[in-house]
Amino acid sequence: MLGTYSRPGFVISHGNGVYLYDTDGKKYLDFVSGIAVNAFGYNDKQTQKALLEQSQRLWHCSNLYYTEPQVQLAELLVKKTFADKVFFCNSGTEAIEAAIKFARKWASATRSKEDFQIITLNRSFHGRTYGALAATGQPKFWENFGPMLTGFEFADFNDLESVKKRISDKTVAVLVEPVQGEGGVYPATQEFLQGLRELCEENNCLLILDEIQCGFGRTGTFCAYEQYGILPDMMTVAKPIAGGLPLGAVLMNDNIASHIKPGDHGTTFGGGPLVTFVAHDILKRISRQSFLDSVKEKSDYIFAQLNELQGKIPDIVSVRGKGLMIGIELSVDPQTVINKCIADGLLICKTGGNAVRFLPPLIVEKKHIDEAVKKFTNVLNKVGKKDAEKS
Repeated sequence: MLGTYSRPGFVISHGNGVYLYDTDGKKYLDFVSGIAVNAFGYNDKQTQKALLEQSQRLWHCSNLYYTEPQVQLAELLVKKTFADKVFFCNSGTEAIEAAIKFARKWASATRSKEDFQIITLNRSFHGRTYGALAATGQPKFWENFGPMLTGFEFADFNDLESVKKRISDKTVAVLVEPVQGEGGVYPATQEFLQGLRELCEENNCLLILDEIQCGFGRTGTFCAYEQYGILPDMMTVAKPIAGGLPLGAVLMNDNIASHIKPGDHGTTFGGGPLVTFVAHDILKRISRQSFLDSVKEKSDYIFAQLNELQGKIPDIVSVRGKGLMIGIELSVDPQTVINKCIADGLLICKTGGNAVRFLPPLIVEKKHIDEAVKKFTNVLNKVGKKDAEKS
């Protein structure tokens, strides 16, 4: 396997609930959940039942034709969101690529073919393919891969004046994550997202939300934008949508969709009957108010614990996030903390800056949160003591 990841030395064998097990039988409490993918954890019986049911009916059928699961999932997404139309693809980065194309096609049809600029935000992360990479506001990801796709301007997150300075008569869209994930788990402020919505309307621009990591229950509402009192024009989603099967989507209003014609875009595998059938079942469950309320309750519980912990452990600089998407800024090396957590049977992951990320499955229980915080506390106490001894 190509060395595109720095993997630890164990091999995952299987999972159950919120736990993973390696080939030596060691048990890990998983607070990564496939990087916000496995909303229902592992070995979920209802998801397995849906997968088996559709696998006995139809796996793949060309997008030259409709399939019933695809249509049903599109109907559910339209019903539960702002959208009028949905485009299915295979991943988050593909969804971003499509959204860039759709925004520029809309501009070409309604404004001018010379208008193509898209404003994105510093610290953002939108994917690894060329368009998504060019839209990512972290130059370290561009290194050695230039030249990048042109037409992107970068403003500062949560700084409306910074965006205003970069808007021009060539600007066709603003692309923003309501909660920056890979950039460090920074939530947008109410004023910032509402201000972007107004700014886009004033300048005849599209507001595109990237909810690939923060969408579908992760922040305690079905979509994160619901907490900001705004509606986007277009939105990209992926990660938990099909419970670990490859699926992404672009949701949009009719103002955009009416200008997308046959041949403008396409996909061989995107939105196949197997993954959309499973996704339909998963999103029905995630969208239930009782389930979303449980996410909020568990979010309040873990934030209370971590905020209390911050008062006791000086190495915790800050705790931030929304729902069950949590970033913890540290004054010690985050990779050392991650490695020691792994040794203690807790999986967490790094994010931007000097932070680690907690992304538990949405089915996590308070007892699992207690277990994770206890392990995390023990590790920080050990790391902090060693640093003190060195100094």
